[in-house]
Amino acid sequence: MTPKQRAQRAADAMWAGDNASQSLGMEILDVDEGSATLALTVATNHANGHGICHGGITFALADSAFAFACNSRNQSTVAQHNVISYTAPAHIGDRLTATASEVSLTGRSGIYDVQITNQDNLLIAQFRGMSRAIKGQLFPETDGTAS
Repeated sequence: MTPKQRAQRAADAMWAGDNASQSLGMEILDVDEGSATLALTVATNHANGHGICHGGITFALADSAFAFACNSRNQSTVAQHNVISYTAPAHIGDRLTATASEVSLTGRSGIYDVQITNQDNLLIAQFRGMSRAIKGQLFPETDGTAS
């Protein structure tokens, strides 16, 4: 199978049990080896006391894009450390897109950058995630092909 097909199968397997991302209203737009793009439309239940998108919602969107990117090789992988910088507020009705890209993958450790932008391509936040591969796969593979 191609790397993109593997990434899509891994994403499908993860998405099936990802109640958190689904319940927040996220959508997977694209996945490939080492990358993922997810989106979310900011709803009233995503707003904080200032009437803007809660930072935790923005973080969750970035974290989910990071997760789909770092699991794209069908190797179970978890977050080891994350940091986010908020650069602009997101408002109710904004369409946020989180684009995750692999920066480095060495052994079991990876580094991923995620940019969160709105519908006007304004940078809302920049996220960096460090991953660690663990035992297991998201779906069974034999001889390099899906079972």
